[in-house]
Parts: sequence; C-alpha cells; structure tokens
Amino acid sequence: MESKKLIVAGIGTDVGKTVVSAVLCEALHADYWKPVQAGDLDNTDSMKVKRLVSNSKTIIHPESYRLETPMSPHAAAAIDGIEIEEEKLVFPETSNDLIIEMAGGLMVPLTNDFLYIDWVSKTGLPVVLVANYYLGSINHTLLSIELLKARNIPITGLIFSGEKNQTTFEVIMHRANTKCLLEIPHEEQVTGEIVSKYARRFEF
Repeated sequence: MESKKLIVAGIGTDVGKTVVSAVLCEALHADYWKPVQAGDLDNTDSMKVKRLVSNSKTIIHPESYRLETPMSPHAAAAIDGIEIEEEKLVFPETSNDLIIEMAGGLMVPLTNDFLYIDWVSKTGLPVVLVANYYLGSINHTLLSIELLKARNIPITGLIFSGEKNQTTFEVIMHRANTKCLLEIPHEEQVTGEIVSKYARRFEF
C-alpha cells in the first residue's frame, strides 16, 4: 500500500505547526520532514519532533535547506549566499506515511518568484491547516482556506492550537466547509506525554 503524505501548513508563524506535526507523527507512526529550516539550527523543529515522538517507527528526515537566520526562507537564503532551488525539495524515500511541515504561512516566499503555496500546489498533496486564536486569526484562517481552494489543493481538515475562543471557533467552522480534526489547548510545557495524549484523540 502506498504511503500517505500530508502537508502541515499554518495560518501564520508560531501557531503550533511543530507540535501538531509531532502529534500527527505519533498518531500515524509517520515520518517527519521539514524541507526548509530557517534559524534555530541548534534546536530545529526536526529536533523538537524527535524529542516529542515516542513510537519506534517515526524517522526524522534531514532538511533540504538549513538556513542560519530566522527569517522568511528567501531572505535567510540570501544572507547565506544561496538560492532555494525547487528541484532540491525532494521527498525523502520512505515506506512510512510522511508528515511535511512548512515554514510559516502559505504565501511565504522560497525565492522572489516562488512561494510555498506554489510548491504545495505542484505536489498535489492534501493540507492539514493549523489555526490559532490570536486577534486576526479568523481573517488569516479563512483567507488561507480560500487560497487553498482557489489552487484546488485538498484540505484534510483544521487543527486548532491554543486556548479556545468559542466565538472564533464557531465563525471559522461555519465558513470553512471543512472539518476540525483536533483541538490542542495551550500547554505550559509540551512533553512526549502531552503529544501522546493528543495523538490518541486524533481522527481523520
């Protein structure tokens, strides 16, 4: 049976994509791959997922690009004196399911002329969209959903991260025309036990 691949996208940066990716890896015993890591090379998202996942099947695959500066990938690459090349964003070979974590939101530029959404569209893969409850998140969530639909990118569903705002949740779900796969409330400290707890709650 062919392995499944899912892209984890966020409505912005720092919305909980890495924790969600760890939860999905744990729930599905899937591998993890972040194509582009910009900054925090001593504590990358790949390292965080490795610490949080406890099953024996998940493999953490190396990034295609490891950039020094915590900025938009195109800007971080320029500082490093390189340009991100589409043909180097190659899926790792694995027989496991694969969780792919994006950097930032859908419109983040990989180069001046190539956005992350362009790459996602070319892959043909479905997206799990991570939403949060900050002021402005309704707008960012619904805009992200509209963009995915406009590009004919399949949306597997939404995962909400952070302390719940019921009104925000209801407005988004009323307009989203997709399902909520999971809610992950704010945790003071995310541990492997926390990730396992939410992995048990996850359902397609």
